[in-house]
Amino acid sequence: MFQKEDVLLVDGYNMIGAWPELAELKEEKLEDARDRLLDMLSDYQSYAGLILIVVFDAFRVSGAGVEYRHRKKFSVVYTRERETADECIERLVGEWTSVKRDIYVATSDLVEQHVAFGRGALRVSARELFHAVKQSRTDIQTAIKNDKQLKKNPLEGVLPEDVQQRLERMRRGLGDS
Repeated sequence: MFQKEDVLLVDGYNMIGAWPELAELKEEKLEDARDRLLDMLSDYQSYAGLILIVVFDAFRVSGAGVEYRHRKKFSVVYTRERETADECIERLVGEWTSVKRDIYVATSDLVEQHVAFGRGALRVSARELFHAVKQSRTDIQTAIKNDKQLKKNPLEGVLPEDVQQRLERMRRGLGDS
C-alpha cells in the first residue's frame, strides 16, 4: 500500500473507535487504548518505513499543542487549544505537500477524507489501515520464524567441518582435542 518515505497522518481517536481491540480497551480506559494504538503503529512504521504522524484531538484541553517524536520518523501530535484533529491534519497536509512524497490520511470520517483529498492527500480508511497493520504483524512473525529456522548454525557452510566440530566440542565443555 505505502512506499518507504511516504507520509501517513493518522486520526488517532478515529482509529481507536474503529479498531475492535482498541474500542474495547477504550471502554475500560482511554489511555490504554491510546498507548496500544501507538505501540501497534510504531511497529507498523518500522516495518513499512514510512513517516508516520498520529494526531490526537485535544480540542477541549487547555494548553495542548504538543508534539512528541518517538523516533526520527514517528511522531505523536496533540492538537492546539481550540483546534480539532481534523483541522490539525488539514494543516499538516498543507505543510507536507511541498515535500515530494505521497501523503496519506487515515480516517473514516468522510468529510475529512474529502478535505484531505482536495488538499492533495490520498485517503486510507480505518479498516484499510487496520488490515495493513495486522498483515505487517503476520509478516514480521513469519520473518522471525523463518530467520530462526535458517540460523540454527550460522557457521555451517562457512567454516570447514573439522573446525565446526572442534567448536562444538568446546561449546559442550569437552575440551579442544
